[in-house]
Amino acid sequence: MNKESANSLTRRIVIGMIAGIILGTIFQAMLPEDGDLLIPLGLFDFAVRGFFVDGLFEIGGQIFITSLKMLVVPLVFISLICGTCSLTDTSKLGRIGGRAIGLYLMTTAIAITIAIAAALLISPGDGVNMTADVTFATKEAPSLTQVIIGMFPSNPFDAFAKGNMLQIIVFALLFGIAIALAGEAGERIAKTFEDFNEVIMRLVVILMNLAPYGVFCLMTTLFTELSLATFGNLIVYFMVVLAVLLLHAFLTYPIILKLLTGLNPVTFIKKMRTTALFAFSTASSNATIPSTLNTTTKKLGVNNSIASFTVPLGATINMDGTAIMQGVATVFIAQVFNVDLSVTDFLMVIVTATLASIGTAGVPGVGLIMLAMVLAQVGLPVEGIGLIIGVDRLLDMVRTAVNVTGDSMVTVVVGKAEGQFDQSVFNSSDDTNGDRIDFHHLKD
Repeated sequence: MNKESANSLTRRIVIGMIAGIILGTIFQAMLPEDGDLLIPLGLFDFAVRGFFVDGLFEIGGQIFITSLKMLVVPLVFISLICGTCSLTDTSKLGRIGGRAIGLYLMTTAIAITIAIAAALLISPGDGVNMTADVTFATKEAPSLTQVIIGMFPSNPFDAFAKGNMLQIIVFALLFGIAIALAGEAGERIAKTFEDFNEVIMRLVVILMNLAPYGVFCLMTTLFTELSLATFGNLIVYFMVVLAVLLLHAFLTYPIILKLLTGLNPVTFIKKMRTTALFAFSTASSNATIPSTLNTTTKKLGVNNSIASFTVPLGATINMDGTAIMQGVATVFIAQVFNVDLSVTDFLMVIVTATLASIGTAGVPGVGLIMLAMVLAQVGLPVEGIGLIIGVDRLLDMVRTAVNVTGDSMVTVVVGKAEGQFDQSVFNSSDDTNGDRIDFHHLKD
């Protein structure tokens, strides 16, 4: 085994991330506030911002993100069909879905409750005077009725083209059930989809091995443009949100996992490292679906019939990290605008944010739309969102890592409850299963 394959994927991603942060910070220190800097290299002068940041690294990072997103629709569709048609008792789908959605809503409610309590205890908005010239425009969120109707595609190919995950999930479930009920014809089609699934998973592993380079490009671009001066008076708000996110990931999830399954939470956290880093660097639960599916099936031991359903569903409706941001932001904005919220108002925030995690699924800018709904519900000015936008980029990355950790935890709980779980895989000391690929095998 060569040196590259001997190192774990997690270690290489961390190295790429740290290198990108360092290089991006150096670039930011070198660049003038308005302009560019030329570096003479041989016969040509290369512009730091124009050639490296907005050129080379921007292209590398965006190609990496686009490649991951490219896999999401075929991966979710094929995996979900394989998982559904393998269920001999199709009535189990209702039970699996009920358990998954119930757990997702429960963890979201816990997340925002902890967030509100922490914000009230620390009071991040006290003494902040930033109420002038603050504006924020948000799209109107669809009603829960519209979302439920919109889950069913009138044209599945249109859903594929637009990446409408809820419609893809519904169509794949119906298609998988039809295959399971179609007798010999269904068995032949199922085998074809199983072959497609093997090919797609092989492509996932190839892209995962390219992740350190994509992460390096993304971090370099981000930290070249990220201004630490933006934090200013918002540092307390930032630290409160960050602390609650970490508390939820490293305390709430392990406790739920231990109580409901008896499994070792430390093993779970260790095996989530690679996927959490993917989520942090991409800031997209959907883009992380390939890695999350790989981790839940290959490292955590959940059968694909469960993971193929709960993972894409969680990436669509599970927003614990966003709920935490909403809880702290609501208290912060109320304190900034000197508005006193009652106990009833806080209960309304919890209920609204929890239900909104489903009601705004698949909507662009979902976190801020959900926050606008929550603020309007308790009579706070929506313009207050403009206060926190400047520091939201880094928090969004952490939120995504928390969200995919929650998706995986619920997947393990549901898999164990349904008897679709291999504990020997979970307990295995090898947490790099599925992270490496034998390129020599591909050449043969």
